[in-house]
Amino acid sequence: MMNYMKLTQNVGAAVIVSALLATVAGCEKGPAQKAGTAVDNAADRAGQQIEKAGNNIQDAARGNK
Repeated sequence: MMNYMKLTQNVGAAVIVSALLATVAGCEKGPAQKAGTAVDNAADRAGQQIEKAGNNIQDAARGNK
Protein backbone atom coordinates (compact mmCIF):
# COMPACT_ATOMS: atom_id res chain seq x y z
CA MET A 1 0.00 0.00 0.00
CA MET A 2 2.88 2.33 0.77
CA ASN A 3 4.36 1.88 -2.72
CA TYR A 4 1.01 2.73 -4.27
CA MET A 5 0.82 5.98 -2.31
CA LYS A 6 4.35 6.91 -3.33
CA LEU A 7 3.58 6.12 -6.97
CA THR A 8 0.42 8.22 -6.83
CA GLN A 9 2.33 11.16 -5.38
CA ASN A 10 5.06 10.86 -8.02
CA VAL A 11 2.58 10.63 -10.89
CA GLY A 12 0.59 13.55 -9.50
CA ALA A 13 3.73 15.65 -9.21
CA ALA A 14 4.69 14.76 -12.79
CA VAL A 15 1.26 15.81 -14.07
CA ILE A 16 1.46 19.13 -12.24
CA VAL A 17 4.98 19.87 -13.49
CA SER A 18 3.97 18.94 -17.05
CA ALA A 19 0.97 21.24 -16.87
CA LEU A 20 3.10 24.11 -15.59
CA LEU A 21 5.71 23.60 -18.31
CA ALA A 22 3.02 23.41 -20.96
CA THR A 23 1.49 26.63 -19.67
CA VAL A 24 4.82 28.46 -19.90
CA ALA A 25 5.50 27.04 -23.36
CA GLY A 26 2.02 27.99 -24.53
CA CYS A 27 2.25 31.68 -23.66
CA GLU A 28 2.99 32.75 -27.21
CA LYS A 29 0.11 33.42 -29.57
CA GLY A 30 -0.60 31.14 -32.47
CA PRO A 31 0.20 27.45 -32.90
CA ALA A 32 2.31 27.29 -29.73
CA GLN A 33 -0.61 28.59 -27.67
CA LYS A 34 -2.97 26.03 -29.21
CA ALA A 35 -0.47 23.25 -28.55
CA GLY A 36 0.00 24.43 -24.98
CA THR A 37 -3.73 24.46 -24.42
CA ALA A 38 -4.02 20.95 -25.84
CA VAL A 39 -1.24 19.73 -23.54
CA ASP A 40 -2.89 21.42 -20.56
CA ASN A 41 -6.18 19.74 -21.35
CA ALA A 42 -4.49 16.37 -21.81
CA ALA A 43 -2.64 16.75 -18.50
CA ASP A 44 -5.91 17.63 -16.75
CA ARG A 45 -7.66 14.60 -18.21
CA ALA A 46 -4.72 12.36 -17.33
CA GLY A 47 -4.75 13.67 -13.77
CA GLN A 48 -8.46 12.98 -13.47
CA GLN A 49 -8.01 9.44 -14.78
CA ILE A 50 -5.11 8.80 -12.41
CA GLU A 51 -7.20 10.03 -9.49
CA LYS A 52 -10.13 7.86 -10.58
CA ALA A 53 -7.86 4.82 -10.88
CA GLY A 54 -6.44 5.51 -7.43
CA ASN A 55 -9.92 5.71 -5.96
CA ASN A 56 -10.86 2.43 -7.64
CA ILE A 57 -7.76 0.74 -6.24
CA GLN A 58 -8.51 2.05 -2.76
CA ASP A 59 -12.10 0.85 -3.03
CA ALA A 60 -10.94 -2.57 -4.18
CA ALA A 61 -8.45 -2.77 -1.33
CA ARG A 62 -11.24 -2.02 1.13
CA GLY A 63 -13.47 -4.63 -0.50
CA ASN A 64 -16.01 -2.07 -1.73
CA LYS A 65 -15.87 -3.24 -5.36
